[in-house]
Amino acid sequence: MSIDAQNIYDKLKALGITLPAVATPAAAYVPFVQTGKLVFLSGHLPKKEGQVIVGQLGKNLTTGEGKAAARAIAIDLMGTLHAAVGDLNKVKRIVKLMSLVNSTSDFTEQHLVTNGCSELLGEVFGDAGKHARSAFGVAQIPLGACVEIELIAEVE
Repeated sequence: MSIDAQNIYDKLKALGITLPAVATPAAAYVPFVQTGKLVFLSGHLPKKEGQVIVGQLGKNLTTGEGKAAARAIAIDLMGTLHAAVGDLNKVKRIVKLMSLVNSTSDFTEQHLVTNGCSELLGEVFGDAGKHARSAFGVAQIPLGACVEIELIAEVE
């Protein structure tokens, strides 16, 4: 299934979304790797006004705040995916997300936090945005971020 690039970019514009430039890696890795028709995006952290959104779900962040952070990650992931393939029209499918949620041991809504990313990808890519995913609760994430999400996409 091919995605109409104009449609994708129109959806982004209607949502008030401008794709960001690819962030410089904070350690010894690259932002993306393509092998065959699959593009693997490294984990992305949520940012607001250029600063990493920090905190722990179930302690000092609500599920809604975590969901908003995951939505911000989706925007960054689309920016990196655009940089990786040059045109979001080349995306045939969002294959999988893996989400790490910085949360207390009794917090059980990691899946709802991750919906912030999943729902936006579905809104932008339609059926091609439906994906498999995993959502885990973890004790800590680099830089104290509240969420980290990585993505795998199939491209033409």
